[in-house]
Amino acid sequence: MSQAICRLIAEELNVRSEQVTAAVTLIDDGNTVPFIARYRKEVTGGLDDTQLRNLDSRLSYLRELDDRRQTILKSIQDQGKLTPELERDITQADSKTRLEDLYLPYKPKRRTKGQIAIEAGLEPLADTLWNEPQHDPETEAANFISTDKGITDTKAALDGARAIIMERIAEDANLLEKIRQHLTRNSELVARVVTGKEQEGEKFKDYFEHNETLSKVPSHRALAMLRGRNEGFLTLAMNADPEREEGARGSYCENIICDHYGITLSSAPADAWRKQVISWAWRIKVSMHMETELMGAMKERAEIEAIEVFATNLKDLLMAAPAGPRATLGLDPGLRTGSKIAVVDSTGKVLATETIYPHPPQKQYDKSAHVVEQMVRQFNVDLIAIGNGTASRETDSFVADVIKRGNLKAQKIIVSEAGASVYSASELAAKEFPNMDVSLRGAVSIARRLQDPLAELVKIDPKSIGVGQYQHDVSQTMLAKRLDAIVEDCVNAVGVDVNTASAALLTRVAGLSSAIAQNIVDYRDENGRFEARTTLKKVARLGPKAFEQCAGFLRIMDGKNPLDASSVHPEAYPVVKNIAEKNQRDIKSLVGNTDFLRGLHAIDYTNENFGVPTVTDIIKELDKPGRDPRPEFKTATFADGVNSVSDLEPGMILEGVVSNVANFGAFVDIGVHQDGLVHISALTDRFVSDPREVVKAGDIVKVKVMEVDVQRKRIALSMRMKDEPGQDNRAQRSSAPRTQSRPNQHSQGGQRRREEPQQNGAMGGAFAAAFAKAKK
Repeated sequence: MSQAICRLIAEELNVRSEQVTAAVTLIDDGNTVPFIARYRKEVTGGLDDTQLRNLDSRLSYLRELDDRRQTILKSIQDQGKLTPELERDITQADSKTRLEDLYLPYKPKRRTKGQIAIEAGLEPLADTLWNEPQHDPETEAANFISTDKGITDTKAALDGARAIIMERIAEDANLLEKIRQHLTRNSELVARVVTGKEQEGEKFKDYFEHNETLSKVPSHRALAMLRGRNEGFLTLAMNADPEREEGARGSYCENIICDHYGITLSSAPADAWRKQVISWAWRIKVSMHMETELMGAMKERAEIEAIEVFATNLKDLLMAAPAGPRATLGLDPGLRTGSKIAVVDSTGKVLATETIYPHPPQKQYDKSAHVVEQMVRQFNVDLIAIGNGTASRETDSFVADVIKRGNLKAQKIIVSEAGASVYSASELAAKEFPNMDVSLRGAVSIARRLQDPLAELVKIDPKSIGVGQYQHDVSQTMLAKRLDAIVEDCVNAVGVDVNTASAALLTRVAGLSSAIAQNIVDYRDENGRFEARTTLKKVARLGPKAFEQCAGFLRIMDGKNPLDASSVHPEAYPVVKNIAEKNQRDIKSLVGNTDFLRGLHAIDYTNENFGVPTVTDIIKELDKPGRDPRPEFKTATFADGVNSVSDLEPGMILEGVVSNVANFGAFVDIGVHQDGLVHISALTDRFVSDPREVVKAGDIVKVKVMEVDVQRKRIALSMRMKDEPGQDNRAQRSSAPRTQSRPNQHSQGGQRRREEPQQNGAMGGAFAAAFAKAKK
């Protein structure tokens, strides 16, 4: 069966079966996805990390399916009911749904009405009336009256016969598949407000009377409606016959049942009974089963899509451009409780901390300015990172004034502080800064995340970073697994300096557990910096397998071997040695020698262990050792004098940073403590089905203000500069986004919401009206 699984996955991924077989073997041997993707290209035929992640996920599903298949086969065989035809159908079942449909008639269950009727001897009556409608039901039923068996009259006999046929219909796998296909294409999801909950549930008002094809409900709308139902404001139901008039009797699915069994209902004596059986089977058994199943499938699809939205945004955030190893002052803004300062050197080491009060109510402006200026001068600060929480724009103006008055060389940048408070109060932060006040730890995090977003953000639970879409409504296990994979892939794509990395960062390196990562840090603290990758073998519990997996992703800068600073794996050092010897050069002279390296042909240095793909990678790495795949560092410039929502006016053109991307558009931070929304229809002049075709989290974009609702703090933006506020912009006629609004992240009084913003069930109000008014 394993080969069948490999063939199926290969077909789905559009790759060769041998590639999948090789990858599965490597995974089963304990190799990590980053290691396989980077260092086993010859073995897998060049499968990348995305393909391998999909392969791994699908492999788990199909293996679970196969285990369930074997359990079902054994169960039916033990009952003595396994026919060759049934065994074939179960063996060929390609989904858990199909498998469970086939098992349904044989699944151990409590005694049903149908089973009781069979035990009472009513099965011949059911078969006669179902297959030979010319018989009169009452006449036939009279022959089965038996007080000893509990059949006291013809009604009881006919009820029992009906129960038998209804259960057959409800457990017919092939029939269920036909009905499922019909409903998948045609059924509608019907959402209605719970009577009396109109005002309390206003945030879901877009769904108070909403119909939509069930299989086509976008993930954000599905999760919004499910949340509305869970909170008691909405009812959700499946309409199997949206084309029929409301209140019409019967369903097209009843016709499917008739066709499946070759039944034609006319005026035969038993046809009225048969019609009732079919109608009851549909309404009482099949429709309820299908509604539960299809609604569950909708939820599952929505969860998977929402998780992918989160994963994509998280990857963009983690792979954001680092400012680099420069002395940085982190400033965590606040009002009543003051603004916290932390200065870190180029390696992220904390040099000094302070608290200043430049804003009301203390208004110690000059004193605060003096403190900042002195710290910038004393520690040769190059960058000033300002958190985007409460009072961030006021603090931004304050810092700009300090730089101007002191003629300082430092550059100021506003940095997202999402999750900073979570980190500050975490066990990890307490271990890293045991004697530092919790509030000051946030300033350290802000400074470090400007220097290297990836190295700092790995210390924070990804779910606290705030780039998700209905993240609390999805499977937390699935979400955590997917986000962990994203973090792992990002960390290993960039590489880690083993002599400066935290234990939290090292934990994300392929092959390293949290215990081994801590052991590396402890070894470094006790013995000093690592001078060679081979020294890692002395770390407690870091055995041969762990070394094989992690070594290529760990960097040792300025070590004994120049290759230790590159992504060339130690197992491939002989290849580099061979290149050097064949060209009568030393290894050090190869590194960065572009003219020489570009003249090499990879095939000339291959052997039985290392083929052209690996040798090609080695030559590229020698050209630019330890190259960082992340983009060049750039910053957005927020407009002066635009500090709050009330400062905005329709028509303004502003620069901002994409903070989050959802299925319906992109949220942009324009420096007013409240992100605005660029609806998907306003991202570009061309049609796009996915906002990520145009923008990603962290992008710096130019936007035009289209509509502002100061009271509700809603901002509608456009990236199409030709759009004019108040005009009938045609592209904005697409259906209004019916989900997440991005509410104010920053509360008053110096208290700040740095965790994931609450996501409302529906956009509502003027914010949605900015995009939906053409429909009115």
